[in-house]
Amino acid sequence: MKKNHIRTLLLLFLLPLSLFASTYEWTAYSNKQSAYTNEAIYLKYVCEFSDRAELFSIDFNPVTQNEEYTIKLLSETTKIQNYKKIITYEFIAFVHKAGMREFEFDMIMQETNQDSIENTVIGRDNGKYEEYIEQLLKQKKLLVNISDAHTPIVGELKMNVKQDNGAVRSLTPYALEIELSGVSNFNSIKAAEFSIDGVKIFAQKPVENIELTKEGYVGAWSQKFAFVGEKDFFIPSFSLEYFDLLDKTIKKLEFKGVEVSVKEGYKREELLDETEDEFNFDYSYAYYFLAFVLGFLVSKIKFKKQKKKESKDELLKEKINSAKTMDEILFILALENSSKYSELIFKIETKTLTSLKEVKKLICNSILFN
Repeated sequence: MKKNHIRTLLLLFLLPLSLFASTYEWTAYSNKQSAYTNEAIYLKYVCEFSDRAELFSIDFNPVTQNEEYTIKLLSETTKIQNYKKIITYEFIAFVHKAGMREFEFDMIMQETNQDSIENTVIGRDNGKYEEYIEQLLKQKKLLVNISDAHTPIVGELKMNVKQDNGAVRSLTPYALEIELSGVSNFNSIKAAEFSIDGVKIFAQKPVENIELTKEGYVGAWSQKFAFVGEKDFFIPSFSLEYFDLLDKTIKKLEFKGVEVSVKEGYKREELLDETEDEFNFDYSYAYYFLAFVLGFLVSKIKFKKQKKKESKDELLKEKINSAKTMDEILFILALENSSKYSELIFKIETKTLTSLKEVKKLICNSILFN
């Protein structure tokens, strides 16, 4: 009997919750009534309750990507202000086709019912009880007139090209980096491609360092290259057309190309006689070899931690022995920046040497008898 009295008291306590149910109001906002294809459109949806609305939850997730448009979630926040729950959703929309675009999304309001309260607070046998009352609603319709930009890239962009000076030794990489920065739909920018007869080209995949904001994606897109040739060559031009949102016109960013002079490579006598001390370590050269020539990240190379008492030759030998691929061998030798390995690098690149075991043996013997 005592247990029944406790249940009755709990029900009397919880009963007012159902008598004074929460009410809510939705508002919808778009920062633009007109825009261009692939231009960022900021959408904001706010649900304000009459109280703290502990029994309510919302299922609202219009994030999607299709031929018509792409919608990304910018933020979702819940706060209590003046004893009222306020839930705010922010999205960025990119419309891919011209015309009048309607944004009208479905949502589900979920309210915990009395059965759920009794199951959770009072306790019942393991029966099946309805946990929620669900109501399917539609958001307020937002209309945006979309004009055709006539190019997939829109925004406010500038180009910066970083490159080595115009002369390199034969079979030494010439480094080039193309960077696009500003506000744009960077994910629509395609990788640059070069083709030069007699020149081996190493291209890094484009890297996006961007952040989604109310204005769209802000940041930079970059791609790095290394060109290796035995005689003079010309790197052709690269250009990108985009629709400038400030001037409302199509503009072109262009790298006009560059002539690269290739000097005579090291001779066999130089490779045998020249000492390592005669060469200065070029950190930018090593950096570009890391980024482009070998096409893999330094994090993938599991070098052992350097011990203070070990000599440079001993450390090099450890790195060579721990290498798992020819690419790792090439990268290690490139970081050494020594002419005595130029002939070996060339043989590996031209597939004259293909045995990892044999290459390791040659390098270790060279270190031993140095």
